[in-house]
Amino acid sequence: MLADIVRAGLSVCDDVLFDQPGLCPDCGMAGSGYDSKKKQFAVILDEDEKRVISVRVKRFHCRNCDSVFFADQPFYSGTRLGSPVVDLCNAFSDIMPCFRATAILGQMGVIVDRWSVRNYATSGYRPVSTINMFGVRLPSSVMALSGLAAGVHEGKRVGESDILSACAFPSRRKGTVHEE
Repeated sequence: MLADIVRAGLSVCDDVLFDQPGLCPDCGMAGSGYDSKKKQFAVILDEDEKRVISVRVKRFHCRNCDSVFFADQPFYSGTRLGSPVVDLCNAFSDIMPCFRATAILGQMGVIVDRWSVRNYATSGYRPVSTINMFGVRLPSSVMALSGLAAGVHEGKRVGESDILSACAFPSRRKGTVHEE
């Protein structure tokens, strides 16, 4: 049941477009649309098959200083997986060795290699808060996303602002990623 909650929360983000224009992190001026990039958010096991959950993130061009920057997105700066996955890695590695955290994630159907778990555990990214569910500490971002998934009716999608709010706007915390 816990694995279903986690996978549902991550799955709700599949193919969502994050395109709200922000201000240039270098000069503070508004940007104009540039293009969008598909980014891997998570890899889960769905009925014993790997499934990549991806999001699309719009990039903007600043005409004032010529930099290119991303819209707000559910990623911490410098990470290749969505912030809820990083939060899971950190929540588990806080209470167990990284290799064990990797195994627990795998049992939940979330695929993350042990070196990534280790890197996230030592990177300084910390979950905002955790909730004890069935004796397991789950990040509140994962629980908020699973709540969004439970409220989605068939054929509907969750909006980017709801996802960003559930993830506590991680791209705003440590600066904006310019290029990855």
